[in-house]
Amino acid sequence: MLYGLENGAIKDQIELILDYPSNLVKSLKNDQIDIGLIPVAALLDLDEYHIVSDYCIGTEGEVASVCVFSEVPMEEFDTVVLDYQSRTSVMLCKFLFEHHWKKPVKFIEAQDESYIELIKGNVAGLVIGDRALKSRTKFSHIYDLGLGWKAMTGLPFVFAVWVSMKQINQGFLHSFNQANQEGLAHLQEIATQAYFSEYDVAYYFSHNISYLLSNEHKKAMDLFLNKALP
Repeated sequence: MLYGLENGAIKDQIELILDYPSNLVKSLKNDQIDIGLIPVAALLDLDEYHIVSDYCIGTEGEVASVCVFSEVPMEEFDTVVLDYQSRTSVMLCKFLFEHHWKKPVKFIEAQDESYIELIKGNVAGLVIGDRALKSRTKFSHIYDLGLGWKAMTGLPFVFAVWVSMKQINQGFLHSFNQANQEGLAHLQEIATQAYFSEYDVAYYFSHNISYLLSNEHKKAMDLFLNKALP
């Protein structure tokens, strides 16, 4: 999604800041940035917000990089250690255990990356991002949260959207959408540059992740915000 912002015509109109999602939310609230790629769960922390793009980070089913891993089948574990980097994924995980898998478990909040070492025996773990892709060959049981949500709701899932807390010029937003679209037109090229030995990046970009914020994606996002968050 950065490709068009870094290489397209819009690059001379913006200052592009790379930061952790939680910091982007703070920067947006403090009026330090105009637009941020914000985790869906963080939307409830904003007094007012506008979704300003037709593009998002979502999945139509199997996401591959947001999964619960374990050494034993789900019926045999009773504890889940939660990745410390993603509030949205944590809330989705808790929602699925309660309403889809209907399995009571004890949740433990992880503090750092070493928590993956705790995933053994009757302890499972929610792992996201690159660490999840690397973990796919290390554990015998994988429960994909994108697949779980799809099975339960029949809908895609949205992890993050482009958000502003104020009105943005429509002309700029048109250019911004075009910049997002430009990256999608170069998926294979980007995948080649982002080689990742543990997983097929081209497949990940083109099949596991979905980018267009369709009406179905919006419906899924509304459902998650209204039902899954406390």
